[in-house]
Amino acid sequence: MKSRMWKFWIFCLAVPAIISYADINTYQQWDVIDLTFQSANVPKQPSSALFYANFQGPMEQEMRVNGFYNGGTEWIIRFAPPTPGDWSYVTRSTVEGLSEQTDTLHVGPNNNLDRHGPLMLYPDLPQHFSYADGTPSFLLSFECDWLFTLDLDNANDIPNTKKLVDTIAANGFNQVVMNVYAHDVSWAKDPNLKAEHDFSSPSMWPFGGTNDAPDFRIFNVEYFKRLDRVMYYLNEKNIIAHLMIYVWNKEVTWPAMYSRVDDYYFYYVAARYQAFPNLVWDISKEALTYGRCDDNYIHNRIKRLRKWDGHKRLITVHDYGYCSRFPKKVDFISIQTWQSDLYSGMRNVRERHVEQPILNIEHGGYESGPYEVFAGDYTDPVIGLERAYECVFASTYPTYYWQCTAWNVIIPDPMNLPQRDRPQFEYYKYLRILFQDIDFSSLTPTQDLASSGYGLTDEESICMFLLPKENDFIHVHIKDDSFRVVDATWFNPLTGKSDKRGRIELQDWHTFQPPWHNQMTVLILRKSIE
Repeated sequence: MKSRMWKFWIFCLAVPAIISYADINTYQQWDVIDLTFQSANVPKQPSSALFYANFQGPMEQEMRVNGFYNGGTEWIIRFAPPTPGDWSYVTRSTVEGLSEQTDTLHVGPNNNLDRHGPLMLYPDLPQHFSYADGTPSFLLSFECDWLFTLDLDNANDIPNTKKLVDTIAANGFNQVVMNVYAHDVSWAKDPNLKAEHDFSSPSMWPFGGTNDAPDFRIFNVEYFKRLDRVMYYLNEKNIIAHLMIYVWNKEVTWPAMYSRVDDYYFYYVAARYQAFPNLVWDISKEALTYGRCDDNYIHNRIKRLRKWDGHKRLITVHDYGYCSRFPKKVDFISIQTWQSDLYSGMRNVRERHVEQPILNIEHGGYESGPYEVFAGDYTDPVIGLERAYECVFASTYPTYYWQCTAWNVIIPDPMNLPQRDRPQFEYYKYLRILFQDIDFSSLTPTQDLASSGYGLTDEESICMFLLPKENDFIHVHIKDDSFRVVDATWFNPLTGKSDKRGRIELQDWHTFQPPWHNQMTVLILRKSIE
């Protein structure tokens, strides 16, 4: 990294206590380790300094991890060891006293059974995700753009963030789609919106000055320290932070594209957050929708991110136009589509991109709440759920929106609302339960095994069928004779309850009638073991 990339001011406020592992003698695989260093003399422009560490680990692994200035006289190298063993490092810096610092970190195996390491592409199933330890990942995303701001004014703790994240985790979601920063919305706000639920125009932002009068030569380090707390808590709860580095339509005053200060910001975010094992990068929300940037700018950002991120976290772009034109530049495909026939649309996208997972990051289902924030095209919770299931049965991954957590309006404790105003988060807990004992990554979509509905099968031991609410019956026609005797179970997506029908000998075009009427249902057929 050339020193010219650092020639701008960094600004910091009072420093709160944040989680750090630097005083612990031994660590575990995937721990987020803050290695802190002090410089007797801080340069007048700290950001002009070059600072990084070269790590060497077991099996001749090598990693270069960029560090960052953290206010006062403190500098940090943030590192997450990808494997157990001894990791030695040596620092390099243009700041006196920071170079040639060496030590060895003793890293043991991960002993947290709920922690599986960073999200990866499944080695043998490229259209699916797994974790670093090989555990398959059924990715279920929750949009909360303004999550960073819930406790931005609290220097000591993040109680509101914890309430909401705990609720998200308890209902089966394992990824939060969020911004590094967002400022305000352009649409009209509900006249009944209470001030405590309006997180527009945050009191603190990433740069010096204000959003209206910015000083991009300065970083507000205190802002990033408070964002750190959110990242640490998401990691503690084993929730992936799908971190959108930019957003163009939320009234943020950004540095000019390709400017030095723009590069500085991008570099700083990469250096500060790359170590988090629960991180997925997204260059920008709706990257090419608003006319600000073009393909070349996104190319440039991805190239820089792959160079600067020593931990090699996954990268996507919230723009299907870009992903579809340049699929090899991203690790997985993100698509925003509100089309009515969502299942067919997602099947088509999946068939076009056979080497990457597909995330429907926005399907237009924005469940309503006590405030009208942004209605989208589908506000009924059951319709939104149906669209999520259509994504899943197309063997792709969905994202959920509730109007009172997705954008500037956030109700941190939605389960304390009156019953009529509560979101139906539990529907997604039931979706998680459905695939608790079924390996989603082993399933492929099919419409050849039944008269109607949407099918998933591993072609060996299980067939599943999603029946829209219009289905009075489904006629199953499985040609494989080994499926002649099956164990049949109905699953209710609205209650999470199962209705087991036991062993059934399938007839040609076998007829099944759902036990619940006028609602979506799932039929599960498992090959019976004698």
